[in-house]
Amino acid sequence: MKVKVRYFAALREKVGAGEEVVETTASNAMELFQQLNLRHRFPLDTSHLKVSINRHYEEWNCQIKADDEIVFLPPVAGG
Repeated sequence: MKVKVRYFAALREKVGAGEEVVETTASNAMELFQQLNLRHRFPLDTSHLKVSINRHYEEWNCQIKADDEIVFLPPVAGG
C-alpha cells in the first residue's frame, strides 16, 4: 500500500524533503518507522518522537492503511 509521510525538523533535514509517498508492507506506525529508518538512518528513535496519523496523535502500534498521512514529530524548541 502507499502512504504519505511528512517530516519536520531533524527528520526533514536528514531525508532532504518535507514529505514522500512510500510503498510499504507495514501494518502499524512502528513498523513503518523501522522500514524508513533502514533507508534514511534517522537521527532520533521512537522514544524521542510522537506519531500522528491523519492529523490525530496515535500510539506507535496504531494500524495504518492505504492513503494515510503519517507524521513523525520530533521535539522542537522555540520561544
